[in-house]
Amino acid sequence: MNHIWSSCVQFYKRTDRWLLFFCLACSVFSAFLLWGIYLSGYIKLRVFLVQLFATALGFFGACFLSGFDYRELAGLWKIYLPVAGGLVFLTYFIGKQRYSYIDDRAWLEIPFLGLSFQPSEILKLAFIFSFALHLEKVRESINQPRTLALLCAHGAVPTLMIVAQGDHGTAMVFVAIFASMLFTAGLHPGYILAAGGTAAAVSPLVWFFILDDDKRGRILTILNPELDPSGVGWQQALGMTAIGSGQIWGKGVLTGEHQYVPEMHNDFIFAFAGEALGFVGCVAIMLLLGIICIKLLLDARRSRDPLGRYICTGVFGMIAFQTFWGIGMCLSMLPVAGLTLPFFSAGGTSVVLTWLGIGMVLGVHRHSFSGLFEEV
Repeated sequence: MNHIWSSCVQFYKRTDRWLLFFCLACSVFSAFLLWGIYLSGYIKLRVFLVQLFATALGFFGACFLSGFDYRELAGLWKIYLPVAGGLVFLTYFIGKQRYSYIDDRAWLEIPFLGLSFQPSEILKLAFIFSFALHLEKVRESINQPRTLALLCAHGAVPTLMIVAQGDHGTAMVFVAIFASMLFTAGLHPGYILAAGGTAAAVSPLVWFFILDDDKRGRILTILNPELDPSGVGWQQALGMTAIGSGQIWGKGVLTGEHQYVPEMHNDFIFAFAGEALGFVGCVAIMLLLGIICIKLLLDARRSRDPLGRYICTGVFGMIAFQTFWGIGMCLSMLPVAGLTLPFFSAGGTSVVLTWLGIGMVLGVHRHSFSGLFEEV
């Protein structure tokens, strides 16, 4: 018992307590919002309980993961990367659709439990570890064409695997992770400009040959909200109405009477927060997630080596992009892409893996902290 208590004390002393606090604040906030949605009759009690269980599992998993040396974990990529990729590959054959996600089969069922999980979430963290290790090994020659081509291939494989699922939203997250880590590693600005020009050049091909009618409709609706208000734009129109009705202070979370918005417990939980807690609640969510993103960058800066810095930046890219897009689509500024709002949206896999991503950063912080004392 004394050993357990001593371990907890040491963890508390060495961990990034403020990062942990703000992540816990987001999870508690999420549970509060989901309970309000449950009282309104829009979700079953099971969704709320799964969120609590996933949060607890993710929190303790993050604490446990942070105790390992991140260099050793990164070195195990030959084990977990093929497993994560294999699980994504299985979705091509036995993948399941969920709720209103009619364009992708990104979930696998867990036999006998009546639960499912999203393998792409596991692949995100596996990619961050493996790509960070790749970047560290080639950081001195990162701007050489051959090295950069291999790095791009490393990023393209998991991204294209997710595209093949039909989950273009998650594929964009992989691109954001890839770009943020590559930029941190010292990519020459010329390559960034070239990438932007190439993206602009191929955008017509993407528009006509890759995007289906539904996704093109989502983009066109952003440019012209009146184009299809009862069809493609229906969800965002309801979300905007809900946010606007909350005004400054909102209608209250526990009233049990809220406007229905599709996926209000998941992708559009920010819209529910806007109705229930008003402008103040929306700002609170943005501040919490913004502070977490800043803390991730600060932990990246204080890392004892490039590998730790790249890991922190990868987790930052994941959380920052999902936050930016998740809020943007609720405000009808960006197309609906089926992305969860980190920590807030209901979803067991997303919650657990987001917490494990935080655990990776806590590990970098903890071992960087230890390293300072080892040098004394």
